[in-house]
Amino acid sequence: MADYGKIERQLREAVDSGVVPGVIAIAVNADERLYENAIGRRGLSTTEPMTLDSVLFYASMTKALVGAAAMQLVEQGRADLDEPISRFLPTLANPKVLEGYDAAGKAIIRPAKREITLRHLLTHTSGFGYDIWNANVCRYMAENGIPGVCDSRLITLDVPLVADPGERWEYGIGIDWVGRFVEAASGQDLEGYLHDHLFEPLGMQDTGFILNTDRRQRLAELHQRDPDGTLHPIDQMMTQTPEFYMGGAGLYGTAGDYAVFIQMMLNEGRSREGLQVLKPETVALMGENSIGDLQAGALKSVIPAASYDIDFFPGMDQKWGLSFLINTEDAPAGRSADSLSWAGVINSYYWIDRKKKLGGVLMTQILPFADPIVLKLYDEFERATYGVESTLCRAEERAGTSAMQ
Repeated sequence: MADYGKIERQLREAVDSGVVPGVIAIAVNADERLYENAIGRRGLSTTEPMTLDSVLFYASMTKALVGAAAMQLVEQGRADLDEPISRFLPTLANPKVLEGYDAAGKAIIRPAKREITLRHLLTHTSGFGYDIWNANVCRYMAENGIPGVCDSRLITLDVPLVADPGERWEYGIGIDWVGRFVEAASGQDLEGYLHDHLFEPLGMQDTGFILNTDRRQRLAELHQRDPDGTLHPIDQMMTQTPEFYMGGAGLYGTAGDYAVFIQMMLNEGRSREGLQVLKPETVALMGENSIGDLQAGALKSVIPAASYDIDFFPGMDQKWGLSFLINTEDAPAGRSADSLSWAGVINSYYWIDRKKKLGGVLMTQILPFADPIVLKLYDEFERATYGVESTLCRAEERAGTSAMQ
């Protein structure tokens, strides 16, 4: 049985102790919200409370939304998952692979063994990487003056692969290219397509790439946690004058809007009003392992200020769908095997359990990614939703009982 009283106390304790400025948590089933709360402030430099309508940076939670848009086009027959993506994006024809650097420090670049497909891009098996988690990408971008992805400049996408398509799970900018594919296949810019075909049908009125006046007034601050644990506000990451809409991480929105998307995935592709946004068979396909024997999910940071190392399910086979992380076994905090999940670099997390028809989203705005404090809150929030007692709590209770004896 769900125990949200306990998680609410834990969320408040985290805010009151100053380790988290503000946090929003929403749990849902396919039909209703089971729990929702916003606690704390929108940032350390404001007295504005964190509210359920606060606007937050989704970061890589954007990926699932853009993946859904791409799958709408696939189910309409406009594209095939396994054809060369160069049909829509000629720039990606004849891709090149950065193998590393020679003794003289020169980049070793060779032709890729095969073309990139939409499936590769959606599953992070295209070979594209991120500078945060790949040293060769980080070095190449620095030496060639390529700005970070949050600048949303086209040159950001002009980088070689770091693996041959289809041969390795490598988290990277593939879904930024999926956004470009959506534009090419639909004839609309990504902002317009998402609004017309996903956000408007689902009632996600507060989600978009551009912060209009209303959204900016409700915007939560971003924060950096220093090595000593202290927090300080930082500038918003996404430029508001993008050369392209960043399909991999560019959206802002509310936790409530994201919860609506989770419910659509729990409800076989239907909105709360019964509108079919994705076909049931498309939703099922998105939740299947699409990377075969490859392993997904674990990330080792090369930029500590941006991310800690992370492995959501240590010791478990982890797969990737279109486009979600898939845990292949029942998880300790309650979610079923074959549930879907992922996160945003600003320590926001979600899961979608299609078997038990439960899902949740917990959002903060803190760097580095995989913050242990926020991950513990996320774990406890999931446990509260499933009524699964914390292993840590049980250990503490046993220790207390032994001490009394």
